[in-house]
Amino acid sequence: MGTIRHFMERHYLHFNAREVVDAARAYEEHIDAGGKMLVAMAGAMSTGEFGIVLARMIREGKVHAISCTGANLEEDVFNLLAHDDYEIVRSWRELSAADEQALLERGMNRVTDTCIPETVMRHIEGRLIECWQRAAEAGVKKSPAEFLFEVLDDPALEEHYQIDPAHSWMLAAKEAGIPVFSPGWEDSTTGNIFAANVIKGIVPTHDCVRSGTEQFHTLIEWYLKNHGAGSHPSVGFFQIGGGIAGDFAICAVPCITQDLRQDVPTWGYFCQITDAQPSYGGYSGAPANEKITWGKLEPSTPRFEINSDAAIVAPLICAWVLGD
Repeated sequence: MGTIRHFMERHYLHFNAREVVDAARAYEEHIDAGGKMLVAMAGAMSTGEFGIVLARMIREGKVHAISCTGANLEEDVFNLLAHDDYEIVRSWRELSAADEQALLERGMNRVTDTCIPETVMRHIEGRLIECWQRAAEAGVKKSPAEFLFEVLDDPALEEHYQIDPAHSWMLAAKEAGIPVFSPGWEDSTTGNIFAANVIKGIVPTHDCVRSGTEQFHTLIEWYLKNHGAGSHPSVGFFQIGGGIAGDFAICAVPCITQDLRQDVPTWGYFCQITDAQPSYGGYSGAPANEKITWGKLEPSTPRFEINSDAAIVAPLICAWVLGD
């Protein structure tokens, strides 16, 4: 047994800690039984370098699809190319408005304690514009992730790597050929850049980027191919945070059963790590049993709700599954 697993089994016996171990054990059992797992990722986990362990999970066959915000999509690539140029502000809670303005003027975009340099965003912009232009001229449509995969396919990019490429989950996803969905991509730096370049006429059309509903169509097709039809557990759902990355993906099942009128099993495992509490209509804090009423889960579905910091808890669960 790995040292992390041993530590968790020895000390994580009650409350949220016990739920973490139960969720990790059930995740492992789900994969061992032949089930697949979709990871829904909100927040800024990529800037938190979750890719160090997520890339391993992908490469070792523990993750089979990802739904993430546009920020997580691009920030893994930003980190790959500019990690050493990032700045850590340990006293970020003490920053004044003037301090924040000074960061802006230096081109440092703050995510809690971590500042991302604007230079890497402009670097990626130049490469993406070429990809978007080629696709538009050829009448080809790709998802936001597929365009970043195209950027990563360029061997010349390797000279710019500032981290071990084994720590990039986007590189791992590209190499493994797993689908990566990015609902609401326009709420991201590269989504903003794309819109601006269409407005300026540099990219001739919006149509080269696949819309959210087109990505949802692909997700439904993927679920229909991977739920197992009862031969093994259906696809599991591991959710980090709340918001669109999770709700977009989990809605695939009720869309299939209620709108397409096809009989498929619900999600076969569910775990959400969030700091949100159940509230009046707030999705991020919606308890797992509420999803039963929407046809997303069944009463018998293994489900876990961990109220904690995902940047701490998610790597622990992954470490357990990896046997660390």
